[in-house]
Amino acid sequence: MVTTIDHQAPTGLLSTAGELKMPFSEAVKYSILAISIILLLLALAILAWQIFRYFTQTHNTYSHQDTVNSDLLYSDEKPSTAGNYSAPPSMKVEDVSAEAQRLSRCLTQASFPSSESILSDGDIREQETIKKVDGSLHFSVYYDHPQSRLVVTVLQAEGLSVQSQTTSLQPFVKILVMWAGSEAEELKYSKEEEGEGTPSVLWTVLQEWRTRIVKGSCNPLFGDQFSCILQENKDMLHHISLRMEVRDFDKYSRHTVLGEVRIPLGQLNISYPLELQEDLQLPQKNLVGEVLLSLRFLPTSQRLEVGLLKVRTALTEMCPDTALYARISVQCNRSKLRYQKTSAVASCPVTVFNEILMFSLPDFPMEQCKILVSMYETRTTKKSDKRLIGQLNVGKEKNSEDEHWTLMLRSVRQPVAKWHGLLI
Repeated sequence: MVTTIDHQAPTGLLSTAGELKMPFSEAVKYSILAISIILLLLALAILAWQIFRYFTQTHNTYSHQDTVNSDLLYSDEKPSTAGNYSAPPSMKVEDVSAEAQRLSRCLTQASFPSSESILSDGDIREQETIKKVDGSLHFSVYYDHPQSRLVVTVLQAEGLSVQSQTTSLQPFVKILVMWAGSEAEELKYSKEEEGEGTPSVLWTVLQEWRTRIVKGSCNPLFGDQFSCILQENKDMLHHISLRMEVRDFDKYSRHTVLGEVRIPLGQLNISYPLELQEDLQLPQKNLVGEVLLSLRFLPTSQRLEVGLLKVRTALTEMCPDTALYARISVQCNRSKLRYQKTSAVASCPVTVFNEILMFSLPDFPMEQCKILVSMYETRTTKKSDKRLIGQLNVGKEKNSEDEHWTLMLRSVRQPVAKWHGLLI
């Protein structure tokens, strides 16, 4: 018996299987393929970013440890304040400025600021100004007796020094016509804490002008002329002084004072136009008033109460629509708190505010705290620009502590009032 094998059956099955197709169109297939490729690329990108972050953090950690270790090794040879990073240092630095700068960088990296490493922008600009003053100012002064008019013409500034290598100089001149008023014996605040350079006369700003800005020049030509009418008094000129400040313009209103020139008009014969050229001198402040300030510290709630009680200024004439207000700001450990403003009060020789403002301080210990009070003059009857009258600073600085601040800390939860000089 012979068995017959049918070889055509598998061939039929294969042909049937070859004819099977996926129930998707070509567009759906390509869409799925594109989405898969996009997800794959996204996963690779995330993986590459995580690898980059890992190596970057590892490099920074090693660099930070090397910096701290090198500073600690150096501190074994020389006394410093960087010995313990678990708390803010309390030792005083008694070496040169290079050591202070090195410790400042180290403490900044360790996120523990100290009183030796904190330096405000205003202090830096003031130190740069005190280091070097170059240049001179060419101007003319004339007083027209029949019209009682004072005419000041700013001609040119020469030989100005550039304070920064990255930005060009943009000089302008600020002119203050100042009148000498009350004597120092009538002032109520203690002048011992202000230092030997405290002015002995209470001044009043009669007029304030600004020249145009000359960009990119160390020898700017101005040619701006200003005039004002003075009171008809034969002794008026003997009490008037011109204060002309050459400043470098800053778009954020933090102008740098390059130098100043002071001219007492009573010592000059200005019945005809008189041209002068004076060398720039170190800038100084003028006493324009005094402020009775009250301070109270509440350690439980970590709050500071600043009370503006009275303001005394020397007024040459009374304007019924003139008002005064104060802007008070607090800076604590490089942290600037939101400033607050008092209400506007009609100005008089002694303006009474009796207003208290509250500031919430940071929780960590206060290594440096500064209270800045700025007094402004404005008009109540019409909308006009505010005019800065003067400023005062109270608080704990880098290497010293204000007497009022010390009394406040000794009298915790009790308000302490004290007079302070208002300077401009």
